[in-house]
Amino acid sequence: MRDEDVLIVGAGAAGLSLAYRLCAPPPPGAPTPRVTLVDAPPGSLRPPERTWCYWEPPGGEFDEALTASWGRLRVRGPAGEPIVGRPAHLRYKMLRSGDFEAFVGRRLDGCPGFRRVAAAVHTVADGPGGAEARGADAAGAPVVLRARWAFDSRPPPSPPARTRLAQHFRGWFLRTDRPRFDPAVVDLMDFRTPQPPRGTSFGYVLPLGPREALVEYTEFSPAPLDDAAYDRALAHYARQLLGPARWEVVAVEQGVIPMTDARFPRRAGASVFRIGTAGGATRPATGYTFAAVQRQARAVAAAWRRGRPPVPPRPYPAPHRVMDAVLLRALAAGRVDGAAFFTGLFRHVPIERLLRFLDGRTRLAENLAIGLRTPVPAMLRTALELPWLRRRP
Repeated sequence: MRDEDVLIVGAGAAGLSLAYRLCAPPPPGAPTPRVTLVDAPPGSLRPPERTWCYWEPPGGEFDEALTASWGRLRVRGPAGEPIVGRPAHLRYKMLRSGDFEAFVGRRLDGCPGFRRVAAAVHTVADGPGGAEARGADAAGAPVVLRARWAFDSRPPPSPPARTRLAQHFRGWFLRTDRPRFDPAVVDLMDFRTPQPPRGTSFGYVLPLGPREALVEYTEFSPAPLDDAAYDRALAHYARQLLGPARWEVVAVEQGVIPMTDARFPRRAGASVFRIGTAGGATRPATGYTFAAVQRQARAVAAAWRRGRPPVPPRPYPAPHRVMDAVLLRALAAGRVDGAAFFTGLFRHVPIERLLRFLDGRTRLAENLAIGLRTPVPAMLRTALELPWLRRRP
């Protein structure tokens, strides 16, 4: 056992990103933190490979690990009408979790204060002089790890909320027998899909070449589907998308992302913090997480180097959280049509402003201008109702 400066529980996007920031070359004379990253042992506890997407200017620090990136974004309404945006200074980037782990691993391998431990962590709590994590290794032997600060990215029990939806999806990596994809354009939302009774659904297409793409069926709705239902929806959408072309499914990915107005506390003790989705980094109305994870990781690493308590910052400003809560409630109550809502935003709001809004980086005047492009009576009614609703566990 060795006492650490920082203990990170979970080696997903949040845990790897924080380790990457803490293990950056320190300024001259500055100490190198002792960091332990705890990941689950190989087996069922480790999640399958995932895809993370975000937008930022070209030349980002993870660009060499990207699977693809695009300069044009497209949304299609229910009748197939395209709305194409070309953000002047941003690219939409696709990063696979395995590639990201390999990229981060190259820095961690050269970090003198870093080590990695394989263990299933059961508890993370305050301990003598800091934090303490307890669990078991692959053989079942007990593991105890101590550090001044601990950052826990494990999914917590969901806090009380007024609205709970899920963004759930299944994606096929497709290869077609003829060119059918435009590698320069990503389809963020294609609403030519049957709409569920509550919420909304859409197709999502990330082209990797003229004959290859990740094609997903996504729903914002109360509960996930079974595999057969996803496959039926995907087959229907793929036939509509590809026409007479034949295709084969090369790989599959599937997931569920919480869409809720629950308040995810970033602090779980005097020396224990939550990061990633566990710390509120998932945008409730969109499911995007990766960019907020980077903001949290940079802020935590900077605070540690300055000798300050490394409290993760709120990933999104209060006005954005309020707007997300109103939208989620309006969708769940059936007051707004999801397809019309999102296509209306992309049609009427400048693309750079809309992407900054989705990333939580717009100011109050811009938020108000975007709000006026939504179904104002339905949203206003929902906003007035929201404070009177109980948060339920």
